[in-house]
Amino acid sequence: MAALRSYRRDDLEALYRICLETGDSGADATPLHNDPQLLGHIYAAPYGLLEPENVFVAEDAAGVAGYVVGTFDSTRFAERLEADWWPALRQRYADAREMTATDRDRIATIMRPHRSPAELVAAYPAHIHMNLLPRLRGQRIGSRLLEMWIEQARAAGIRGIHLGASASNAGGIAFWTRSGFTPLRADSGAVWFGMRL
Repeated sequence: MAALRSYRRDDLEALYRICLETGDSGADATPLHNDPQLLGHIYAAPYGLLEPENVFVAEDAAGVAGYVVGTFDSTRFAERLEADWWPALRQRYADAREMTATDRDRIATIMRPHRSPAELVAAYPAHIHMNLLPRLRGQRIGSRLLEMWIEQARAAGIRGIHLGASASNAGGIAFWTRSGFTPLRADSGAVWFGMRL
């Protein structure tokens, strides 16, 4: 059984790896990328670096194999990314000639980051991302990680959480629906969920 714990600085490589190995609607996205860090740059690593107190991981005998990351204030976090995270990555990826089409899509997100719909942020100011490698699925580990994050958010007085799931990720959509999130809208290949706390 996996142990759940707070994030440590030496977990950063695991965040990148898990994000990549679950990045194709829950399946391994490694074959789609020449740069294995691109997904993690967007969906995992900045949380570990900028808000490590809002990251929890699941670790079994083989290592860290799942995480939940997020922020209590989506607007402020987007501002921090713009100031402290995206500029160096934009320089790093200014030349994308050796990249796959999927890499270039991710680089486009770095250059012009997606923002959560404003009305969702207003009603549900926090947001999360969560991924588990296949070996941890079906054991309620995702539910336990989510409970840890929600408990901390409630203690901080947060009134709502939102998230976006790929419309093609049937397993993820089923999980979020089962976990008490309400589907609120669908656009651009994503289904947006919210939960009031």
